[in-house]
Amino acid sequence: MSVIPAALATATALGVAGAVAGLVLPQRVRSAVVGVLTAGVGVAGGTAGVAALGGSRWAAEVPGLLPLAGTHLAVDALSGLFMAVAGAVVAAVAVYGVGYVAGHGSHGAHGLGSRGAQALLPLFALSLLLVPAAASVSTFLLLWELMALTSLLLVLAEHRARPAVREAAVWYAVMTHLGLVLLLAGLMVYAAQAGGETFAALRAGTAGISPTVRGLVFVLTAVAFTSKAGLVPLHAWLPRAHPESPSAVSALMSAAMVNLGVYGLVRVGFDLLGGGPAWWWLLVMAMGGLSAVYGILQAAMASDLKRLLAYSTSENMGLVVLGVGAAGLFAHAGDKALAGLALAAALLHVVNHSAFKALLFTGAGSVLRATGERNLDLLGGLRARMPVTAGLFAVGALGAVALPPGNGFISEWLLLQSMIHGLAVPGVTMAIVLPLAVAVIALSAGLAAAVFVKALGVGFFARPRAVGAAAAKESPPLMLAGMGLLAAGCATLALVPGLLGEGLDRAVAAVGFAGTQPVSGGGLQVRLHDVSAQLSPLWVVAALMVALVMVTATAGWAARRRQRRTQARLWDCGGGAPTPRMAYTATSFAEPLQRVFDDVLAPEQDVDVTPVRESAYLVERVKFRNRVPDRIEHRLYRPVLGFLATAGQSARRLAGGSVHAYLGYGFFGLVTLLLVLVVGW
Repeated sequence: MSVIPAALATATALGVAGAVAGLVLPQRVRSAVVGVLTAGVGVAGGTAGVAALGGSRWAAEVPGLLPLAGTHLAVDALSGLFMAVAGAVVAAVAVYGVGYVAGHGSHGAHGLGSRGAQALLPLFALSLLLVPAAASVSTFLLLWELMALTSLLLVLAEHRARPAVREAAVWYAVMTHLGLVLLLAGLMVYAAQAGGETFAALRAGTAGISPTVRGLVFVLTAVAFTSKAGLVPLHAWLPRAHPESPSAVSALMSAAMVNLGVYGLVRVGFDLLGGGPAWWWLLVMAMGGLSAVYGILQAAMASDLKRLLAYSTSENMGLVVLGVGAAGLFAHAGDKALAGLALAAALLHVVNHSAFKALLFTGAGSVLRATGERNLDLLGGLRARMPVTAGLFAVGALGAVALPPGNGFISEWLLLQSMIHGLAVPGVTMAIVLPLAVAVIALSAGLAAAVFVKALGVGFFARPRAVGAAAAKESPPLMLAGMGLLAAGCATLALVPGLLGEGLDRAVAAVGFAGTQPVSGGGLQVRLHDVSAQLSPLWVVAALMVALVMVTATAGWAARRRQRRTQARLWDCGGGAPTPRMAYTATSFAEPLQRVFDDVLAPEQDVDVTPVRESAYLVERVKFRNRVPDRIEHRLYRPVLGFLATAGQSARRLAGGSVHAYLGYGFFGLVTLLLVLVVGW
């Protein structure tokens, strides 16, 4: 008997119990009980996902739960992958969240520790697990909206503390519900044309749908899903909502929720629609490549630590979608082996990104809780004051830079392998697109290294620049325990990624690439069956350690052979000892990159010179301002918002208070509707 239904039932019961406990329990025990129940939701959901990755399948129908359509659930290997990832992240973040709330005054009666937030947290966690299990349009949309609403209300958890929270929530609400409208329209058209709303009916009816309608459905749903994944140019909500949310919520959103945009894209594009023409996947690859480069450039310019991590999410989701698009392109060209490899690489990067990004956001929350600061320019000195947090953050940063021994390395290596071997596929499109994709991956990896060197070097290793950083203390044990679980996951994925090989093969096979087995292998290595390549990360790490020991020993031997010298203070030219103001800040560290990409970033600079009152030739103050705005937001969203504001002001003239005018509006509206219906009929 499959464990999937029992695990999902347990997760649902624990989620409901957690919501009730968050509403009724007193503050002194609320966070602990809700945290335990939420962790149970994650463990149960993760168990169901692991069972599905192991080969179990399950489907069920509950006719009376939803009116008319009923509730349809189904779990296969693809669903299991996203459920297992979400469950693992939820369990670790729930442990972290208990320590985050406990003893934190600003998060007690208000913020993440409030009754409302504690009641919503297990429901949000449950929705992350159930969305991949939906097997009909109505069930999927209901669970998708539950995820959107609970996450929106959790973003608002600290609205009393900062006005920016409300602005971020408005952006998130508008963007997520515009995405819902597009998703609703696309799936409604699909269901109407296929003759049913269950996923089984959609698969069966796809062959009878015209290419034009299939293309319309794909575009509508792809835009909605990539918006949820935070891809450029639909990313505007992400660098606002993630920084302003409580850090535990940021970790769940960035490491689990955005993944479901990728899940929807894969499920609809490959499984339900059965693939499509090349232009579908070229569009997807263009959005992925743009997000990867633009996201990491904005992260390089960011001084706010959580904003930096949010833009890094946009970059990594761009790489994932780049792999998904390449899989579709290879499948259209008839090379299912390369398509399976590209899709497996994308799914593996989903897993790796979830591990290191959850760790990085919880690390940022630890810093914020200890210092009250997110601005890297005001941090520093945390390595000595918060050594465990610094070490765990470094593990996450190593994964994000995609270099060994970080866990992000193996998935980006697989992605590069698929692109490089794809050059052998004939066609002008392949010859142009794939080298560009390889360049995007290489450029984003190089910039990611600079970004996280900045975050670690300026935030943790430099001298403290503010009182909060100088007085920082290590986080409570439960916070460190949650981060430790995530760091252990990163280490496991980095050293023995082959453990996921069979699960990835099953997930790829679940969407139409059966028999490819792209990344099967033992626990200590990854073997690519359809291309001649294999890699053992454990041996790579061992070689790096040997090289490090040899370099260290050689340096020590050379130092001992030198003549002993007398220690003395260096001559400082009369300037005195260096102060923290003389050290590199995050802004100054990013300035060379800003100059290189000046045309892309379009920074805004302003110098304000104030002369003294007695003479215009004597300067009293010089004020320099440098700002790197989000150029896409400035060029795309600001004109739209300005137009809507102008239209809204103009529309006020229509509401003059005259009942006759209002009756006239209704009459002309009714006549227009009848004319449209007559013409359409």
